Amino acid sequence: MMMSGEKEFSNAGEAGTARDSVKILAVCLAEAHALGGQLEAALRPVANVELARENLPDNNSISSKLPALLSKLRFNLLLACVPPGGIGSSEILFEVIRKHNRDRSTLVILEAATPDELHRLIELGAADFCLAPLRIEDLLPRIRRWAMADAGAGAVAKQLETSLGLQQLVGRSDSFVETINKIPKLARCDASVFITGETGTGKEMCARAIHQLGPRAGRPFVPVNCGAIPLELVENELFGHHAGAFTGASSNVRGLVHDAEGGTIFLDEIDSLPLQTQVKLLRFLHDQEYRPLGARKTCQADVRVIAASNADLDGAVRSGRFRADLFYRLSILPLKLPALRERVEDIPLLARHFVAKYAREFSTKAREISRAALDKLLNYKWPGNVRELENIIERALVLTDHPMITGEDICLPGNPVSAREMSFKALKALAVAEFETTYVRQLLAAHNGNISKASRAAKKNRRAFWQLMRKHDIVPPTAMAWHERVGQKPAYSRTDLS
Repeated sequence: MMMSGEKEFSNAGEAGTARDSVKILAVCLAEAHALGGQLEAALRPVANVELARENLPDNNSISSKLPALLSKLRFNLLLACVPPGGIGSSEILFEVIRKHNRDRSTLVILEAATPDELHRLIELGAADFCLAPLRIEDLLPRIRRWAMADAGAGAVAKQLETSLGLQQLVGRSDSFVETINKIPKLARCDASVFITGETGTGKEMCARAIHQLGPRAGRPFVPVNCGAIPLELVENELFGHHAGAFTGASSNVRGLVHDAEGGTIFLDEIDSLPLQTQVKLLRFLHDQEYRPLGARKTCQADVRVIAASNADLDGAVRSGRFRADLFYRLSILPLKLPALRERVEDIPLLARHFVAKYAREFSTKAREISRAALDKLLNYKWPGNVRELENIIERALVLTDHPMITGEDICLPGNPVSAREMSFKALKALAVAEFETTYVRQLLAAHNGNISKASRAAKKNRRAFWQLMRKHDIVPPTAMAWHERVGQKPAYSRTDLS
């Protein structure tokens, strides 16, 4: 039986949970023994949590004692109590954990930490962290979530989750890859994430990936566009209301925070929140409590918050339009998405990805995109970023009658970007493409369209020369003249002239 005042770790009515004890190993680094005592005191009233505590006062004890503990003791979860400034010892700790207990999640308990220190702990391998003062309502949801995640997810399942979560994030540029590589690390943690980037860079997609790759994947993901909600209704939409709260409120209505219970709420355009709602959101982030409109009692919710904005929140904080304390609370884990013009080399890859996507969806004739069309895309500024590129490719596929999207099928608004606004890499790519096009056409003209002779003159094998022609959408002069006479456009397959 559970003694009076004790709490129970698992919910009897929750699918997939059990009343079995959760065994926890807590290791305390030097100068974190008092933190270990707080942890014991916080978990003592919980009936089905068994805690084994071990002090590791120096690096030698970490290297010598911890491997034996990890191999001999059977536990569901590892907690590491780290003192302020203890990142150096943590590096050795996580090195031993990776070597001897790679698949077990590690939660870090800290008295205080800077955002840079929290980032470093996540990079080292921390799954989540909890800051003092330690409260049972903060500890238990994390313990339950990670204990259940480790019990049900093997290495293969985690790998599948990773591939499924990131398969729609397309790009190879350094800036994009560096950003995307942070997502699995952010997903492991339960702190607030703040995503910044221009409109159309994929902020919601990244938020969904963070949710899918984390321990809340089986729970709701609730996206909210704060800018689309009338100011006077924002608080009601988020937190709900009780009957009689205002004229027309005839019954209790749950808010979006309640709908996201156990999962993630994504607050896009968070800079649109009125100051009064910002105060309530700050309170909710601090203790996971909120009060519906007209309610006398507060409600609790276990929800992770991911926020996003395409505005300059630093400027909004300086002007007083956005609370500084809320900004700092939201941006514990920041993620900045690069604009499409900052990763020009990804445009051909994205264009082909969208061509393949919508060709399958619409069953269109067009399955490829010409070099002329790609050059046109490369020479545009993309104020709407990836979303604008997707829309333009979708429109071109719907309207074209050709088996390949041509330059004429690409309809771009405004003027193309000038050379002064393009990066060296993009200008170089355009110059190389122009040279290759001119060179191949001149060789073909000089040899009356004979590809074999032109390839020998270029000192390239015939197949490589043909691939160069395909790359730049070049047709031999004799073939073009014949097609013009019969009123047809040439259409080559991948096996033609190979």
